[in-house]
Amino acid sequence: MSDSAGKGLISNLLKGGLRYLNPSSQKNNPARPSRLDAIYLKHTAVGKKKYYKLLGKKIAFINGHELLHGIREIFVDEIYKLKLPDNALVIDCGANIGLSVIYLKLQTPTARVIAYEPDENNFQLINENIKAFGFDKVTLKKEAVWNKNETLYFKNTGSQSSKIENEQTDETVAVKASRLKDVITEKVGFLKIDIEGAEYQVLVDIADKLNMVDSMFVEYHGKYSQANELVEIFNIIRNAGFSIYIKEAANVYPTPLLKTNQDMMYDVQLNIFCIRN
Repeated sequence: MSDSAGKGLISNLLKGGLRYLNPSSQKNNPARPSRLDAIYLKHTAVGKKKYYKLLGKKIAFINGHELLHGIREIFVDEIYKLKLPDNALVIDCGANIGLSVIYLKLQTPTARVIAYEPDENNFQLINENIKAFGFDKVTLKKEAVWNKNETLYFKNTGSQSSKIENEQTDETVAVKASRLKDVITEKVGFLKIDIEGAEYQVLVDIADKLNMVDSMFVEYHGKYSQANELVEIFNIIRNAGFSIYIKEAANVYPTPLLKTNQDMMYDVQLNIFCIRN
C-alpha cells in the first residue's frame, strides 16, 4: 500500500470514528432519536401509556420498540416522502398511533387526511397524538378497511399486529368495516395500505379505482402458500399504470432456504411502492 493510500485510509477511519462519536454529524434530522432515547424505547415495558417528545410535541405510545421502529422508518428513512399538491387527499389505511399522518401533514400541511385505525388502544393514541400537533383537516375513523361494509371480528393487540380474524374468539371484538372502494370518489394524492394481511382482498376490490390514485404504498403480509395472491397484486398494480419498487419490510427468515422459524405469523412482509410513470 502506498503512503498516500495509507494516509487516505487512516483519514477515512478517523472521520468515521468522529461521526460515530458525534451522531448529530451523521444527519441533521431533529426527529432522529438520540442513543439514550433509543435505549429507553427499546427496553421500556409494553402495555402502559407513556410519552415521548417528537419534534417538540409529546406523543403517546404503549410499545416503545414499535415507536422506535416507526420513527426511524418514517421520520429518519422517510419512506413516505413524496411531493403532494396543496389540498391533496391522503387515505391512510392502518394508521396505528398516527406517525404516518403526522409525517404527511408536516410535509403537506394543507393535505386532507382520512385515517383508519380499528384497534381501540391505537385509536385512543392516534386521537391524542393528532391533537398534540394541532392539525386540521384530519378525519380519524375507528374502522377496519375492507371490501364490504359490514361488521368484522378484530383482534385488538394495541400494536402494529392488530388484525382482522376469520371468526369470533375470546380475543376478538366486533368492529365496523368500511369498503375502501366507496371512499375513492375523487383524485387521491397518496393511498397507504398497511392492514395486516387484508391487502389482497382490498386491492382486488379497488382495482378499477386505482386510476384515480397518484401514488400508493402497500405493506404486504402473506404466507408462502399465498404466492398466487402476491402475483395477482403485482398484476393489479401494473395494470393500473404504476411502476413498482419493493423493499423488505421485515427480515422474517435470515436463511430463507432453511426456513428455520416455523411459527411466524407471516412468511413474507414487503414494502411495495407504487409510482406513476
